[in-house]
Order: sequence, then structure tokens, then C-alpha cells
Amino acid sequence: MPDGNDARPIYIAPAISELDQAEWDTCAGSSNPFVSYGFLSALEDSGSVSDETGWLPHHLSVRDQEGKLAAVAPLYLKTHSYGEYVFDWGWADAYERAGGDYYPKLQSGVPFTPVTGPRLLVRADLDPREYRRLLGAAMIEIARQHALSSIHITFCEKDEPGDLESLGFMRRTGLQYHWENRGYENFDDFLASLNSRKRKAIKKERRKVAEAGIELARLTGDEIKPHHWDLFDHFYRATADKKWGVPYLTREFWDLLGERVGDKVVLVTASHEGQIVGAALNLAGEDALYGRNWGALASFRFLHFETCYYQAIEHAIANGLQRVEAGAQGEHKIQRGYLPVETHSCHWIADPGFRGAVESFLQREAMVTARDEKVLFDYSPFKKA
Repeated sequence: MPDGNDARPIYIAPAISELDQAEWDTCAGSSNPFVSYGFLSALEDSGSVSDETGWLPHHLSVRDQEGKLAAVAPLYLKTHSYGEYVFDWGWADAYERAGGDYYPKLQSGVPFTPVTGPRLLVRADLDPREYRRLLGAAMIEIARQHALSSIHITFCEKDEPGDLESLGFMRRTGLQYHWENRGYENFDDFLASLNSRKRKAIKKERRKVAEAGIELARLTGDEIKPHHWDLFDHFYRATADKKWGVPYLTREFWDLLGERVGDKVVLVTASHEGQIVGAALNLAGEDALYGRNWGALASFRFLHFETCYYQAIEHAIANGLQRVEAGAQGEHKIQRGYLPVETHSCHWIADPGFRGAVESFLQREAMVTARDEKVLFDYSPFKKA
């Protein structure tokens, strides 16, 4: 699929296995495990991502003049909006009420995973802006050829939407809650940075978990055995049932995750009377720990906060990581040191009239998001400078 003004061919791969792992990872880099070949291939090879689940791979790749892989983008043809976490249900409803077909659409991102990171992956020795535009133009060409309604690049890096604006992509902003490492030497050092009331509240929560007889462990790599994945899959499905959610990830996915990116996995387990009763899954990048999934079969007060938030902070401090990303939603995270951070996505709409309506909505939404971020910062638990 060559670009009309460029001799460099762009290809669509219907499976990531059709691309070379070393070449993909050279483009993806090592900072973010969720765009690595190992993680994305585990999703596909486990059947979690497939045509049957509504995520049909259409990965893009472009080669340089010497034939070497220069840039790639994880891309999917979507028949629904589940598992994205940048919600466009209202857009879909409005478009279909007007007589259009919103689905299928193109989605560039990490399935079922609201973590930030690069989406247009360019080899480090090349100009990223040039190749991002090539990938963006290729997405538009696919959408036009197949009469698709829209393209969505979600939880991307801040500068990626700007590189695509000239192609007609529109930026959308949202909020997540991240913890920042301010050079803390240990958890007590972090607590000392909080105001007295919040510091006492966190100490109380952690004390209650300890008094309940809960033992915590952080496992990674070969420390995680098949029985751990059996348990975690059980927790994961039980949590989905409680929340009326869909357990997208298959049991096989956990095994493949351990095999392919196990050195990045940080599995926090909570045990009571010798039995694991809950666990939280994280993946570690070069400078961040990313909270992923959580589940438990027993109810212990404050166990979720301890397992998902405080253990993540301890791990980040111990390993010199700069931040912990705790995922979407949850203003309760603020009082535990996770402050609002702006996230970015970009969107291309085929229909000119609908595009105008979406653009107007995004402008209003951006103002509300900026206002909310300022308001939420007033609830920061940190001592005032």
C-alpha cells in the first residue's frame, strides 16, 4: 500500500506474527512493555484479540529506502467500542441515529489496556514526525478505501496528535491518576511529603490490612508459577462478574504473558492463612509501573488500596521508577498520592458534517477537562509549598 507521494511501501499485516519480532521491537523501543511484540502477540496468540472478539489486526508497517522496517503501528478493525476506555458511545449513537454506520472503525492502541504510551512507533534513528504522518496517512487511506467512519488513536503520547493535525486528526484530552516519584528513598519518605491528615489515613489503612493477617508479596519473572496464573485468572473473572464486565483475556493469555514479557510483570499477591486471596497485576517499563488488573475472592477492608496502590508505590521507589500509572477513573486515588494527569488521543472522522459536530464537542470537552483537573488538584494530599 504505497503512499501516493512517497515511494516507501506501507503494508497491512493481518497478524503481528507476519512481522519480525526484532524489527518491531526496534521501532517500539523498550520503555513501554504494552507496545512490545511480546505483549501484543500474547493477545493474538491466546485468542483474546481476534476477528471473533471484534479486534481484527491490521498492523501497519513502513520500510525505509533500504528496505529496513522504519515504523509500525498496532492497528485493529473494530466492530464495537468495548475495551478501549476512551469512550465514543455517544458519537456512535449520534452517527447511527443520523443514518450512518459507525462500525467498523479503525483503532490504534493497546486492547483492553488504558495505559499511556507511543502508538506510532518509529525507529530511534529516524525523524518521528515524518513517519508518524506516513502512518496516519495510511490509516486514512484504509478508512477511505473501505468506507470506514473513523480512526481512533488512544492514550497516545502528547506530541503524536500534533504531528497528525495537518491530516485532519483532532485531539481529545482526558484524565488519569498517576503517582510521581519525587526522589523518595522509601515509603515513609513519601508519607512525610503528605499533610498530617492524609498521612495518618494511609497509615491506618495499611495497619488494618496487616492486623487482618494479610501477607503481601511482589513476584516477577520465574517467581510466578502456573498456579499463580490459575489463581489470578480466577480473580480476574470473578471481578468481571461482579462488575457485569466482559473477561476479555483468556486463560492462555496469562501463560503467554509470563513466557514473553515475564521479566516486566510484577504480580502483587495477598495471602491470608497461607492462601492467596487476591492479587494485582502490574507491568514495569523503563521509568514507570503500570497497574493493569486486580481481583480478589475474599473481602478485607482496604485490601484493594494496599495491593494496587501502596505496593505499587513501594515497588517504584525500590526500583527507581519515576511514576505509577493507576489507570482510568477513580477520584479516590487522589488522597493516596495519585494526582490527575492529562491524557491524549486523536480522532479522524470521515463525514464532514459529523466531523464538525465532533470537533465542537471536543473543544467544549477540553475546557471541562482542564477545569476538572484544576479543581481536583485542590484535593492533593501533599503539603502545600
